[in-house]
Amino acid sequence: MSHPLRALGRPALAALADALAAGRLPWPPSAGAVAGLAPEEHAGPVAAALAALAADGVAARHAAGTLRLLVEERDAAQRMSDRVQLVWSPPELDAVDARDTAVVVQELFRRAQATVLIATFALDERKKAEALFGELAARMDAEPGLHVRVFANIHRKHGDDTPASALVREFSQRMRGQIWPASRLPEVFYDPRSLEIDAPKRAVLHAKAIVIDGRWTLLTSANLTEAAQARNIEAGLVVDDRALAARTTRQFELLVASGALRRLM
Repeated sequence: MSHPLRALGRPALAALADALAAGRLPWPPSAGAVAGLAPEEHAGPVAAALAALAADGVAARHAAGTLRLLVEERDAAQRMSDRVQLVWSPPELDAVDARDTAVVVQELFRRAQATVLIATFALDERKKAEALFGELAARMDAEPGLHVRVFANIHRKHGDDTPASALVREFSQRMRGQIWPASRLPEVFYDPRSLEIDAPKRAVLHAKAIVIDGRWTLLTSANLTEAAQARNIEAGLVVDDRALAARTTRQFELLVASGALRRLM
């Protein structure tokens, strides 16, 4: 059974702590005294829990300190909650006031000052690619210190026996001419297993993520395509947390270091 103090919200916990520390609340407190500081329905159980502490020899000032620790824990949990946002597309099918995927992606790109990591299964071309990457690509040309890495899948169609080297060369040409809308290109990596002719050995790079400046991470089901961001039902989370950003980035870097992912350009 949950402890009665866990049922109290932050304001009630803080009020009890302040009252105990200032000597305004008798020790041990009665249910009536607690009712003036906490919701009435919790007054009895909370008073009983505090009375049990007093019976065990806990002083009022120590109980106040414990309550303040609970307040700090609630504050920390709220800060973490504020750093995690639900991301959804399409916006017209959002019933819970989530962030729009397309808006979040462009916001993250604009926020970037040093590093951008993009992972996607699919990429658009021509005008659709320009709409997605145009602003970021222009900034890359203008800001030499902005470093962009793209981890993308190279598709092999079912039954296609084209040599892997030819598919890699074709994708490289598409990246230069149809996908990335600027002269300065990002570093691009791919999973060579996606080019296996033997279907049972084939696997794809299916992760979708964006990491910005080692701080903000978007993990989503949505590809970096107009369809995924504007029409498909997609869900994700954007998190403001340096530890998560570092771990996500490190995961890709270790895959590159091990040879599981190869650099295309």
